[in-house]
Amino acid sequence: MVAVPAPLPPFVARAERVTAADLRFSWHSGCPVGPSALRRVRLSFIGFDGERHLGALVVNARVVPQVIAVFGTLYRARFPIRRMQPVDVYRGSDDRSAAADNTSGFNCRKAVASGPTSWSMHAYGEAIDVNDVENPYLEGARVIPPAGRAYLDRRNVRPGMAVDGGVLVRAFASVGWGWGGRFAGTPDYQHFSTNGR
Repeated sequence: MVAVPAPLPPFVARAERVTAADLRFSWHSGCPVGPSALRRVRLSFIGFDGERHLGALVVNARVVPQVIAVFGTLYRARFPIRRMQPVDVYRGSDDRSAAADNTSGFNCRKAVASGPTSWSMHAYGEAIDVNDVENPYLEGARVIPPAGRAYLDRRNVRPGMAVDGGVLVRAFASVGWGWGGRFAGTPDYQHFSTNGR
């Protein structure tokens, strides 16, 4: 007999305005967008424990409907997310956020890439990193976060991973976002953005 999962409580999504005081570590003067262009979106998600949790992402106000659609899809599919907190909880440190396996959005920082420096799509609030440990960023021999080494074999699909044809990649593709797992030479499996960069 197949066990039927218990019905999920209703999906919750609520967008709120933010101020510079809310973004003490992730925003500063000179960033490409200001706090008035950003929103904190409180969202239901399913944890790796199979239970419903409430998290928050800071994103550009323009993409709020897309973000709600994506995370509603993931919630109904029971796709597990480790944690979901604004990067300010980690004092604006991507490394600390990634090491905590945190799903996050806005952070006013430069792109982590070779070549000329440019703003990351996170600096516009138009990128989200999901389950950083299960979906590491690879830059040569460097794995970010280091615990992501356990997930370098992408053929060994485990809960929380972003894979071609999987629910996470399909959910973002359904709203037109691109996936960093397809970056040539430096796959960024955790990364999803409006312009695919």
